[in-house]
Amino acid sequence: MSTDYQFQGWLGQDKDSIGNLKWGTFEPKPWEETDVDIKITHCGICGSDLHTLRSGWGPTIYPCIVGHEIVGTAVRVGSEVKHIKVGDRVGVGAQSDSCLNRTGKCNDCSNGRENQCLRKGRCDTYNGVYLNGGKSYGGYADYNRAPGHFVIKIPDGIRNEEAAPMLCGGITVYAPLKDNGCGPGKRVGIIGVGGLGHFGVLFAKALGADKVVGISRRNSKRDDVLKIGADEYIATEDEKDWAQKHAASLDLIVCTVSSPKMPLQDYMGLLDTNGKLIQVGAPEEALPPVRAFDLIMKGRSLGGSCIGPPWQIQEMLDFAAEKKIKPWIEKRPLSEVNKAVLDMDKGLARYRYVLVNEKHV
Repeated sequence: MSTDYQFQGWLGQDKDSIGNLKWGTFEPKPWEETDVDIKITHCGICGSDLHTLRSGWGPTIYPCIVGHEIVGTAVRVGSEVKHIKVGDRVGVGAQSDSCLNRTGKCNDCSNGRENQCLRKGRCDTYNGVYLNGGKSYGGYADYNRAPGHFVIKIPDGIRNEEAAPMLCGGITVYAPLKDNGCGPGKRVGIIGVGGLGHFGVLFAKALGADKVVGISRRNSKRDDVLKIGADEYIATEDEKDWAQKHAASLDLIVCTVSSPKMPLQDYMGLLDTNGKLIQVGAPEEALPPVRAFDLIMKGRSLGGSCIGPPWQIQEMLDFAAEKKIKPWIEKRPLSEVNKAVLDMDKGLARYRYVLVNEKHV
């Protein structure tokens, strides 16, 4: 099948690319009949984009196009893709392949945990290499090509600009909340109420938690967080003796903070007996130390979570549509991506920037 469109986007050329992306042409992965081409209308800006552009988590494969909260219209659908048709509104999150369809697939892929696949065959939506040798390029672009298994249909009731930040930011907190029993009877804390954390408050409340507590450094976000739906708010730098005052008051905490200097030991102290803290923020340096007795004496657990598999992303989107969950977003023109990325790096987003491809909306 021939196409009448070009793959062009905002390319990062080196570790100084934040605010210095250059428009250019790129070569998508070689076409396979399991693939879908997407005409991109919207793409969220994620903190992962910044880490990758500056090679913060490890060497980036330059040139690189970031953006893994991609939403648009399917314009080419491979013959082996059965759940998507041309014209559908679709999206792709942070992962776009795994060993699922390969001989000898891993235990995780066999059990619906494709997001935890670490074998040959896994490929992230950008800064990766597919088994057929093609590089993966993200959504700061006009078009994206991705394996169909990781292409999600956007349900009615969610606009493209709302769906985009859910595909990484949303699932990153929805998965640990759902997987760890968030619901009636649970007291839940969300640490770091930014792009990820505001989704945590929205989803925890919609899942029916008895109490939802937003936790951030300063009081400046208090009104916003309570408006989003939190029952309480803790400002760790503005509230005296917060750790003692709120000790043992939560059953589940999701921590979105990506700082090696966060007071992790005090955060653990907020957990009641058998409570869990799930880390989803990924600092470029090591996490602060935790003492064994912080875990042992009250049976507390420290764990982690990484995005979610395609079936759970679809579940999240359907749930968001049902509950009419609306993220707090600010739309920014794709043509002004460099300014938007710099603003994101300064922490100015309230609470998620979404790039709008003016040519496709």
